[in-house]
Amino acid sequence: MDAVDERPLIERRAVVRGGFYEMQARTMIERVPQSAGIAQRWAVSPYRGCAHACRGCGARAGHRRLGLDAGADFDTRVVVKANAVERLRAELGRWGGEALAVGVSGDCYQEAERTYRLMPGVVAALAGAGVPFTVYTKSPLVLRDAALLAEVGAQVAVSIAFVDERIRRTVEPGAVGAQARLELVSSLVEAGVECRVLMAPVLPLLSDGADQLAATVRRIAAAGAVAVEPVVLRLPVGTRGWFVEWLGRAHPELVARYEELYDRSGLPSPGYEQRILGQIGQLCRGYGVAVGPVGAVPREPRSSQLTVL
Repeated sequence: MDAVDERPLIERRAVVRGGFYEMQARTMIERVPQSAGIAQRWAVSPYRGCAHACRGCGARAGHRRLGLDAGADFDTRVVVKANAVERLRAELGRWGGEALAVGVSGDCYQEAERTYRLMPGVVAALAGAGVPFTVYTKSPLVLRDAALLAEVGAQVAVSIAFVDERIRRTVEPGAVGAQARLELVSSLVEAGVECRVLMAPVLPLLSDGADQLAATVRRIAAAGAVAVEPVVLRLPVGTRGWFVEWLGRAHPELVARYEELYDRSGLPSPGYEQRILGQIGQLCRGYGVAVGPVGAVPREPRSSQLTVL
């Protein structure tokens, strides 16, 4: 009788190279979970999992479908969709033109991108199809492709939820600090890239103080971002357990408050969310920066002669 292979699904389907799990994606355009809080309904992600290890990342549940856990495995077992560009081009041939988010299930400019360089091909494919898109990232590696992103008129949303480095070290341990991301915004703007800030996730009782929000918006505005899009922390299945486990170790006095604040689907209390978004909106108006998602404008398909850096 043949032995049963009890390895996780991803280990049976993927090829492991340099610590990354290479696999052939069956589809590239995926629905964005409603809990994500961003404007786009559909997304393209060359990588699943993320070395930034952000404790509140809403994409963690995706690793469970691969037979991995949504905690440490999500942070350390990054899946690479090696055929991302080829598969995306095929799907864009049937796509209706709705705006796409890039990098939802894992930062598209995380460390794996240094090795695989999938993003220039992804950007060229989207631009060639005339599909408006926004790249979501925390990584300065996006500057490598700044000229290409400016050429095709892409939007980039740099995630900066707070500017307190003590908080960043505990909840975003693998990401660069807020100052580096603020400098990234300025560099992208200088390179001609339309850049806004995803102020997410605002952490209840940790980064939502009036002075904390004001300092964050003030520095974002000074960096030259075209807009701020705030999102309060979501705790969907897969993220909630990992986050609350950490919260119980680092801030046990807050666990009961979080249980009261969040419903079973992982969404914060509407009253709390509206209050925080209202505060951020008022701050943005005071500092002269737009608030909310920037409208995506459909574009004509670009020439196939785009420079792929």
